[in-house]
Amino acid sequence: MLNKKQKLIYFIGDLCLFVIALWITLFLRHFAIPSFDLFYSHIVPFSILFIAWFFVFYIFGLYDKPKVLIEEKVLSRVLVVSAIIGIVFFYLIPIFSITPKTNLLIYLIVLFSLIFLWRSIIDYFFEQNKNAVLLIGSSQESEELLLELDKNCSFKIDRYSSDSSLSDYSIIIVDLEDEKVKPIVSRLYNLIFSGVLIIDISKLYEDVFKRVSLSYLDHRWFLKNISSYSRVVYDPLKRIIDISISLVLGVISLPLYPFICLAIKLNDGGSCFIVQKRIGQKGKIINVIKFRTMKVNDSGVWVKENDDRITSVGKFLRKSRLDELPQLLNILKGDMSLVGPRPDIYGLLSKLEEEIPYYNIRTAIRPGLSGWAQVNQEKPPQSVEETKTRLMYDLYYIKNRSLWLDLKIILKTIVIIASRNGV
Repeated sequence: MLNKKQKLIYFIGDLCLFVIALWITLFLRHFAIPSFDLFYSHIVPFSILFIAWFFVFYIFGLYDKPKVLIEEKVLSRVLVVSAIIGIVFFYLIPIFSITPKTNLLIYLIVLFSLIFLWRSIIDYFFEQNKNAVLLIGSSQESEELLLELDKNCSFKIDRYSSDSSLSDYSIIIVDLEDEKVKPIVSRLYNLIFSGVLIIDISKLYEDVFKRVSLSYLDHRWFLKNISSYSRVVYDPLKRIIDISISLVLGVISLPLYPFICLAIKLNDGGSCFIVQKRIGQKGKIINVIKFRTMKVNDSGVWVKENDDRITSVGKFLRKSRLDELPQLLNILKGDMSLVGPRPDIYGLLSKLEEEIPYYNIRTAIRPGLSGWAQVNQEKPPQSVEETKTRLMYDLYYIKNRSLWLDLKIILKTIVIIASRNGV
């Protein structure tokens, strides 16, 4: 949604505010202009914190959208996560310790007040400099997009009618797949030479919602955007990262296994592990191992949020995702990756393929322990419609997969797990 120039302005502004907020914090704390030595003693440890916070801002999408398009709950999560990182740095790691600790609280209040004010001003400036915008289209995606922009943006987007004068607009958002648009395509073409920016709705929809609309899919789209071929740099690096991280996590988590198994045994006396047949890359059947969380196998049936088949211990294991720790073995074997579309249960795939066109494209790449859909949907799909939304996110990932996107998913997964458990 933001162009490169705008992203750079946001980044430089945030960097300046990190420093300015520290100066204001020391001023408020001592009611005097801070000396060079005092400021320097704080700027060094805070610089490390700045880097960590930039990553937080990045994974929460603060450099993807203007402030008006970022939900309040996202901003509150950014504040909470930033505060947690600051506490860990300055309270639990002695080398980063600062005195007094109150400085951190004051700093967070000052910083986020300045950032909120700064982003409000710069968003207003960007929007005031926007030219007239026209939307041409009648699809569901057009309505979703219009609703999102109307709800979050102060500028007005006009809807096209037979009386609309296309030359009055400098930005036109158009659904090129809409049958009603075909009669005016030639007029839109001529506007290109007048400096009018023509934006395809399908592209804008993807940029705003970070998912691919199913309505615009056909075989040509897949031939253009999706491929299962090996990427020379990305795939080998991703495999090395998968092996390295899964080995480290496996060793660290191994001491938890006896306690988890004991809890499961004490709960209902059943088996500790369960092996499920799931669909791997290119439709290959893989055996996925998990800690057992249910009284019976869930093969081929959606698991509801308060499903009575889930044991009391299983609820905690699912919420914390500890039940998925044994899947690190699947990653080491190469059946799965740390990041990718979640593998479907064998008994459910055929049903979904009948209901959802192109659903099997999810198997074009190796499935993952976590994925783009998992960090964007609040809960696992429990219906065909929710599964369609998951597919939209999965297609976005398959199309745009990169090490940066993988890192973003891993960091967001950690944040989600931590927030669900009150960390």
